[in-house]
Amino acid sequence: MENNRWLTIENLAPLIRRKEISPVELTQFFLERISRLQPILNAYITITAQTALAQARQAEKEILKGRYRGILHGIPISLKDLYCTRGIRTTAGSNILKRHYPKENAVAVDRLLQAGCVLLGKTNLHEFAYGPTNLNPHYGPVHNPWDPSHISGGSSGGSAASVISAQAVAALGTDTGGSIRIPAAACGCVGLKPSFGRVSLEGIIPLAPSLDHAGPLCRSVTDAALLLDAVAHPFPGKNSGKPFSQNIRRGIPSLRVGIPRQFFFNRIQAQVKKAVLAAIAEFEKLGAEIVEVNLKRMQHTTRIAAQITGDEAMAYHEKWLEKRPQDYGRDVRIRLAQSKKSTATAYIRALQEMESYGQGLLRAMDKVHVMATPTLPMAAPTIREAEIGTGKPGGDIRTALLNLTRPANLSGFPAISLPCGFSSKGLPIGLQLIGRPWDEATLLRAAYAYEQATPWHERFPKDPVAGRRSQVAR
Repeated sequence: MENNRWLTIENLAPLIRRKEISPVELTQFFLERISRLQPILNAYITITAQTALAQARQAEKEILKGRYRGILHGIPISLKDLYCTRGIRTTAGSNILKRHYPKENAVAVDRLLQAGCVLLGKTNLHEFAYGPTNLNPHYGPVHNPWDPSHISGGSSGGSAASVISAQAVAALGTDTGGSIRIPAAACGCVGLKPSFGRVSLEGIIPLAPSLDHAGPLCRSVTDAALLLDAVAHPFPGKNSGKPFSQNIRRGIPSLRVGIPRQFFFNRIQAQVKKAVLAAIAEFEKLGAEIVEVNLKRMQHTTRIAAQITGDEAMAYHEKWLEKRPQDYGRDVRIRLAQSKKSTATAYIRALQEMESYGQGLLRAMDKVHVMATPTLPMAAPTIREAEIGTGKPGGDIRTALLNLTRPANLSGFPAISLPCGFSSKGLPIGLQLIGRPWDEATLLRAAYAYEQATPWHERFPKDPVAGRRSQVAR
């Protein structure tokens, strides 16, 4: 089983269906890896071993009797600990909810369980998803599988780390300002933020409902499409009812890829810029047309997103912040307290600016199918750098990590991050593709074409050893 640890859903499903791999053996294997790696990477908050084994036995029984549910049947997954799970602790990475046992599953969870997935556990995150570093004061930081001295990125850091360290086949995360794509880039996996509203948020603990998105983190673009097939709302006319994974291999000879003139390539590490420009050149080799895109008002995205996020988060947390301020971590408590001074006028203006910004971005993308940018301006900083809030390039680390991903949250456009190279220290670099609203099919097709033309999706970290730097496995 050890040789199969990097197999994707697409690879594993036929083996499970043909009864060449047992869902029980597969689940036991991943549970053993979690037990071994949890003290080093800290990807999980709650490990649901008994539940997972019971679900795996049920899946095996059904498959042996010829009742195969589909491609996710018997696949072990993890869930960011914002997704409510019936009878299973859901903490949101907080002390406030450390004894929270929901009575119902989130809609997306129900859909995955109906498809036959096996739940390995609930993954670690930045407290209440309110931060991009995954330095959690209550459950400890998530460590980067490529080098445990570096951050995993957040807030879905545990989900990304679990996938790229083979502690789960795939995972679900959430994304308010980049919280799927940031850890995907930092950890070297695929992270998909669908269009706003594509995946139900019902039963997911909110950060900022106007900006929140739910989506998959996987080891391949195909797997991201397969998970999206399972959890997405069936919107007639917005994907024609076709599976997102159906036409992913069509190629991109007529695709127009937009390259922004402004904002995204300012103040980024030279090695990040080099890797992303090489990725853009690869699109051109594949037959895509490269088109410059003129963007406006990008300098305002940080302010608009921070205003909306802070105000909506404060509305959710106000009762606890007044009665239990000591139960919040320092960074989240400070950000929430700052929002107490906000006014309704400032919030409404920010919402209006968000709508105007989305319309402007849509006009800018009128002549292209996708836009290619860096996901992060840097490779993952060290945990120490994140703790003291400094790093390169300039500014504080939190702002830098969020800077390039927030535009897709403000617009609600779908966006995906996938690996496009490695830094001089062996840390992953992420390529971000932003698509037109409700056009995940084209976005996934573009991402798949690049992924298959390059070697980055075939590189995984060696299992880290406590106190030692993790090296690259080929």
